[in-house]
Amino acid sequence: MYVVTGATGQLGRLVVEGLLATVPAGEVAVAVRSAEKAADLAARGVAVRVVDYDRPESLAGAFAAGDRVLLISGNELGRRIPQHRAVVEAAAAAGVALLAYTSILGAATFRLADEHQATEELVRASGLPYVLLRNGWYAENYLDDAAGTVERGVVLGSAGDGRVAGAPRRDYAAAAVAVLTGEGHENTVYELSGDTAWSLGELAAELAQASGRRVEHRNVPAPDHLAALVGAGLPEGFAEVLVDVDAGIARGELAGTPGDLARLIGRPTVPLAVSVRAALGA
Repeated sequence: MYVVTGATGQLGRLVVEGLLATVPAGEVAVAVRSAEKAADLAARGVAVRVVDYDRPESLAGAFAAGDRVLLISGNELGRRIPQHRAVVEAAAAAGVALLAYTSILGAATFRLADEHQATEELVRASGLPYVLLRNGWYAENYLDDAAGTVERGVVLGSAGDGRVAGAPRRDYAAAAVAVLTGEGHENTVYELSGDTAWSLGELAAELAQASGRRVEHRNVPAPDHLAALVGAGLPEGFAEVLVDVDAGIARGELAGTPGDLARLIGRPTVPLAVSVRAALGA
């Protein structure tokens, strides 16, 4: 079986759709907290295994010997290490054939990377055949509110001229499907990023061109960036994480373009301009 954890999240659903386009539904299972949220998948023949990362005992039946498992990183910052440990230990106890984990680019030193790096150590220490999918930045991190950005006319940040080799989630999902269903990926680390790195200034220019509106990039000092994010309603702790990531972008930590993503998915990654037009419905 191909088992996807966190399968009702944004990346997880794309991975499941990719699997269903590749293998029979009867060979796909999802490990999720809510059966209700996965009801549509169950109706299509996907096996639904209800688990709770915070209750390791609930993971006892989540995996079986021979399963090929994708552990999608959790979204509860500060809690991910014990949660991921529970999944890794359950997978090891079951004797799965492959454990893939969605990590972050190896060059990252910002705080958001800490839990990923700790999880990588857990995966390596499990003794299981593994794949580390070190995902770069999702284009959607900037484009989920593309229309709002255009309306405000400003791409605000504190990354200066730092560049981001971003790609849409569907490209990263396609890479995960390729690894799960392919051969020869065991004990491999993939640095996954878009083919071309772009700056926030270039992002603003693409938004302006696609919308026909004026959109500028406004770089501000980190304290001002933090204040703006908190003023927009973000919790201060999460806002601090985003400002810290911008510092990493300024250092070039999300700019690498080694080409692993394009090689895994067998095509070029989706360009920024295409992602922008899609986000704006242009």
